[in-house]
Amino acid sequence: MSARQLAGERLIIASHNDGKIREITALLAPFGTSVVSATELGLPEPEETGATFVENARLKAGAAARTGNLPALADDSGFAVKALGGAPGIYSARWAGLERDFRQAMATVKQMMRGAEDRSARFVCALAVGWPDGESLAVEGSVSGTVIWPPRGNNGFGYDPIFVPEGHDLTFGEMDPTTKCTISHRTDAFNKLVHACFGEH
Repeated sequence: MSARQLAGERLIIASHNDGKIREITALLAPFGTSVVSATELGLPEPEETGATFVENARLKAGAAARTGNLPALADDSGFAVKALGGAPGIYSARWAGLERDFRQAMATVKQMMRGAEDRSARFVCALAVGWPDGESLAVEGSVSGTVIWPPRGNNGFGYDPIFVPEGHDLTFGEMDPTTKCTISHRTDAFNKLVHACFGEH
């Protein structure tokens, strides 16, 4: 599809995850875009029936754009461990259960990796923009690193405390948000979206 500009417009962040909302809001700040979250608008969370991060991101962006009658930006992201065949992948949030207990999810990763020599992993993020007329655009970003145990750090969210990105000694959970934002999978995806939807900056 052709580029459609979002700079200066009102935009729905199609997420109910406070951590993701904070990170996406920070990324959007330089572009003069007014944001409102799906939580603030009382929008329901659609069922994530896609088989990939991109499919789920498009689904969430489209649902929010149609219901909220505004352009919507959705994120679908997860933790992919090579020794586990890419799991938990698109099921990363579901591994944490209804209570979103990521301590348990991280413990599950540890248990399933028992005996594995390959500790490599990636965080993957798909970002999709949907418009009320049904058009959409999606990109995917990632950051590679290593799984460590025990978890370290109380910053970030999700699996951040057990992931050390390549070229660094701190986990995402130990990094301050500004440092994490410069190298994260979400930033990688957002940078790919900038030229299409926000023009030069």
